[in-house]
Amino acid sequence: MPDVFITCAVTGAADTVDKSDKVPYKPADIAQNVIEAAQAGAAICHIHVRDPITGDAGRDVDCYREVVERVRASSTDVVLNLTAGMGGDFVIGSVEQPLPPDPLRSDMAGATERLAHVRDLLPEICTLDCGTMNFGEGNYVATNTHDTLMEMARQIQALGVRPEIEAFDTGQLWEARSLVEAGVIEAPVMVQLCMGIRWGAPPDLNTFMAMVNNVPDDWTFSAFALGRDQLPYVALAAVAGGNARVGLEDNLYLDRGRLATNADLTARAKQILEAMNYRVIGPEEARDNLELKRH
Repeated sequence: MPDVFITCAVTGAADTVDKSDKVPYKPADIAQNVIEAAQAGAAICHIHVRDPITGDAGRDVDCYREVVERVRASSTDVVLNLTAGMGGDFVIGSVEQPLPPDPLRSDMAGATERLAHVRDLLPEICTLDCGTMNFGEGNYVATNTHDTLMEMARQIQALGVRPEIEAFDTGQLWEARSLVEAGVIEAPVMVQLCMGIRWGAPPDLNTFMAMVNNVPDDWTFSAFALGRDQLPYVALAAVAGGNARVGLEDNLYLDRGRLATNADLTARAKQILEAMNYRVIGPEEARDNLELKRH
């Protein structure tokens, strides 16, 4: 029976707090959602933090610290995966006058600053978004240049943290392979295939298989898609030889018109996988498979 692990991405950075009262944004609530998702079957939880008053996307180290300390103080075992994607948000001023950038919506930080919470808290995993791309509507560009990625990968390696490569299109897998070849990402390599994020790889089956076929055979991959495609992608990812990701970062609904919790989505993913005769593994086996270091 094939083994599969589930990652739950509990809150993300998108404008979803006003769309569902299930989306956690205070550190205590994010931590509780991590615990509940783990109890429902998630081996790994992927964590962003938000402004605890407004719910806006954030990267405050103290917020990360509170989330991580609350989870670690609980009796629930789970692999923590902290995002390192924040701090690369570039919004041009306008289409006719791109510079200076929009000061209210841009958040640009250097490689070292983007990893401040990772250095402070030493999770087992942190993400590394392997490319620059137009992201959604408007004038927002998610920026991750080659040199920035090389430096972030070096620092993550020195900390003894495992990077989870996030790839939003095939070219970003090419970028990731260059980092592996340069020796700044070590085996076993893990990658998350991110489907359906505008304007990256669309979530159709042909594009998904193009992504899968560009993942080296000795890498471990997971995959997800947004919205109503999230739960079908639990099955698609497993059938393609990968692992599954669910959570409120990517989808707010369990069924049509029924808002989900992170525990709901994790439990549904586990139900889907077990009905397909996959064995859903927990955090200890995931650690062994990915050779993670507990700090």
